[in-house]
Amino acid sequence: MTTSAAIRAEEKPLSGRWVQLGLGVLCMVAAANIQYAWTLFVPEIQKTFGWDRAAIQVAFTIFVVVQTWLTPIEGHFIDKYGPSRVVMFGGLMTGLAWVVNSYATSLSGFYLGSVVGGIGVGCVYATCINNALKWFPDRRGLAVGLTAGGYGAGSALTILPIANMIASGNYAQAFFVFGLIQGAVIIAASIALRGPAAGEVRFSTTVQQSRRDYTLSEALRTPVFWMLMLMFTCTVTGGLMAVAQLGVIAQDLGVKNFQVNLYFFAMAALPFALMLDRIMNGISRPLFGWVSDRIGREKTMFIAFAMEGVGIVALGTFGHNPWAFVILSGIVFLAWGEVYSLFSATAADTFGSKHIGKIYGVLYCAKGLAALFVPVGNLLMQATGTWSTVLYTVAAMDLLAAFLAIAALRPMLKAHHARAGTPAPAAVGAIA
Repeated sequence: MTTSAAIRAEEKPLSGRWVQLGLGVLCMVAAANIQYAWTLFVPEIQKTFGWDRAAIQVAFTIFVVVQTWLTPIEGHFIDKYGPSRVVMFGGLMTGLAWVVNSYATSLSGFYLGSVVGGIGVGCVYATCINNALKWFPDRRGLAVGLTAGGYGAGSALTILPIANMIASGNYAQAFFVFGLIQGAVIIAASIALRGPAAGEVRFSTTVQQSRRDYTLSEALRTPVFWMLMLMFTCTVTGGLMAVAQLGVIAQDLGVKNFQVNLYFFAMAALPFALMLDRIMNGISRPLFGWVSDRIGREKTMFIAFAMEGVGIVALGTFGHNPWAFVILSGIVFLAWGEVYSLFSATAADTFGSKHIGKIYGVLYCAKGLAALFVPVGNLLMQATGTWSTVLYTVAAMDLLAAFLAIAALRPMLKAHHARAGTPAPAAVGAIA
């Protein structure tokens, strides 16, 4: 093969992988509403049926638990059938979930919709993250950050249309119409999805990455895995609390309907905060992923988790001010969204990419554990009479994770790679 032909052969997969990344991001954008727009529906469901708020929020917990705890099983199907079929099935279930919600007239009906949605979004999320990790080992943080960012920021495009449709007095129609739209988009994008073939990817020259592909059972026997699980649970709890309860918190703090006037347009504080939060949530994932590709995962974790903890403390202290509520909630989401890029990239760096669908699937169950605290947040608020107690508790968990990133995870990773004989980043560059 001539030199020019070799260059063309090398460049082809590098351009093709960006198409795969774009398809994954599109699927994530379409799946985002089920989680991130839910807070808009809770007050309307409560007003319509008069159910207790905590009982309604059980639906959100069910959704997150199903989405996360089935991920290891979905990882098995990804390995067996490939990304296209799994995402196509996920798109069908994602659309069906909101159609079920549009007809629900009982709590069990909304719980059923949450189960269906959890299965659908779980298939889409697990597959697209898995595909990004496999296609971009040399830019893993950025690629998985862009993919996860599509999920975090995707609902920013539809927050206002959904809010307006709900405000018109028809939340069921919003469920039905947007359910059909998001399901159709995912199914259409899934047709062209595929995984990389041998020789289509390159290792990073700046981040230490395992050359050995650990099986799930091998990964579960390492202390690094369980440290990642602990830190993931601590950090994701605060963000999930904000996602599920932000509308409720705004209502209880008295800032929900305050008009934020930016001279060229005015909007109620809650929808404005939700739109800003989705944007910040989406930006944070590729931003911190890109940073972690350059300074390392553990240092980036420390910076982001500490920022989130401080932001949540400030929200609990100054959240009664509408402007502070909007700005601080944005900071919280900026510092929270990156957990989905940092932990997945770290898992692939540590255990290899061949079985990462199953390994990260189990690690992702930390989100399900964290979701169990969402209804507890309501109960704690009712017992103490203030959201500050809840916010300070989850802030402490974020600050603990920031400390563990440097004090525990960093030396654990060094020892793990030393035992496996993983080449250092400088050595990787020399070998390449």
